[in-house]
Amino acid sequence: MAIIAHLKYPIAQPFSGGLEMHTHFLASALRARGHQVTLFASEGSQADLGLVAVCAPTGSTFDEASSARIDLLEAHAYDRIMDAVAKGGFDIVHNNSLHPLPLLRAREVAAPMVTALHTPPFEPFVQGVVARAHDMTFAAVSKSLAEEWCAVLPRPLVIGNGIDLEAFAFNAQPAGPPHAIWTGRIVPEKGPHLAIDAARAAGLPLVFAGPQSDPAYWDSMIAPRLGADVTYLGHLSHADLARRVGEAHVTLCSPRWEEPFGLVVAESLACGTPVAAFGRGAIPDILDASCGVLARADDVADLGRAVSEAVGLERLACRRRAEHLFDANVMTDRYETLYRAEMRHAAPTVLHARALGEA
Repeated sequence: MAIIAHLKYPIAQPFSGGLEMHTHFLASALRARGHQVTLFASEGSQADLGLVAVCAPTGSTFDEASSARIDLLEAHAYDRIMDAVAKGGFDIVHNNSLHPLPLLRAREVAAPMVTALHTPPFEPFVQGVVARAHDMTFAAVSKSLAEEWCAVLPRPLVIGNGIDLEAFAFNAQPAGPPHAIWTGRIVPEKGPHLAIDAARAAGLPLVFAGPQSDPAYWDSMIAPRLGADVTYLGHLSHADLARRVGEAHVTLCSPRWEEPFGLVVAESLACGTPVAAFGRGAIPDILDASCGVLARADDVADLGRAVSEAVGLERLACRRRAEHLFDANVMTDRYETLYRAEMRHAAPTVLHARALGEA
C-alpha cells in the first residue's frame, strides 16, 4: 500500500505536530502487521517506514512570496508522487497529504484511495475534496470535524485518531512541586500565550514544549512572558515529552481554532494527567467530568479556574478514558477494515477495465 504524507515536516521524531505522529504510527503499525508499505514523504522522514523521499521539507511560512514558492514546490512534488503511485501496482492508497493534487489525479490510479481529513475545510484542499466527494471515501478524525465537512461532503466516515498507549505510559503520581504543562506547536492558533496567562492566574508554574514554528509570534507574545514561573523546555523527543507530561499535575490546552482532534489531550490522559482546556472543536467530545474541565473559549480567567479544578481529578480515571477512546491499535484495525472494503468494492471495476483494455 502507499501512504501519501504531507510534505511540510519529516515523518520522524521529534514530531512537528499531530499529523506527523499519526502518519508515523500508521505506517509503523501497518508494516508491523505484515503489509508492504511505501511512504511518500519529505526528506528526513524515518527510512525504515518504506520511505520514498520526494523533496526537502517545505515547512510553513508567513509571507506571500515564500508561500507562492512553496505552493509550486509542493505541486511538482505531488505530481511526482502521483506518477509513482500510478505505476506502483499498489492495492490501496492512504492519502494524508492535505493537498488537492492527489485527489485531482486519483482517477489515474487503479487502486482505490482513502483520504483522511485532519483539518477543517480550507482552500485549495476543498477543491480536490469537492472533485471527489461522490466517488471517494473520506474519513474524518473526529465527529466534530466530520460535521464541519458536511457542507462539502455528503457523509464522511469518522475514524478517531489513536495514540501509542505504551509510549504514553500511566504515571500514578505527578513529580515535583505542583505545576502545569502545555505542549504543541508554538503558533497563534494553539494559543500558548493564553495558557501562560491562565497558569499564572491559577498560581501554578508552567513548563511548555514544542517547536517554535512562528518566530514573530514567539518574539512578540511568548518571549516577553517567560520568567521564573514559565519555563520553555524546547522541542522534546517522544520519550521526553511523555515523561514530562506524566510528571505534571495538569495539562493546559488552549486552542484558538476549532481543534480537529486534540492529540495533546489524548496524550495527557494516557499519562494520567488531567486536562484544563478551552471547549473548542473535538475537545468537548474527549473530556468528561472524570478527566478534565472545560473553559469558555479565549477566556483566560475561566481557563485559570479550570486549571485549579482539574488538578484534583483522579489520575486513573484519566488513563481509563484514554484507553477507552484512543487505542491506536483500534484505529489501525478500523483503517484495515476500511481498506479491505475499498479493495473489494474496487475489484469488479478494475477487472472490467482490464477486460476492456484486452479487448
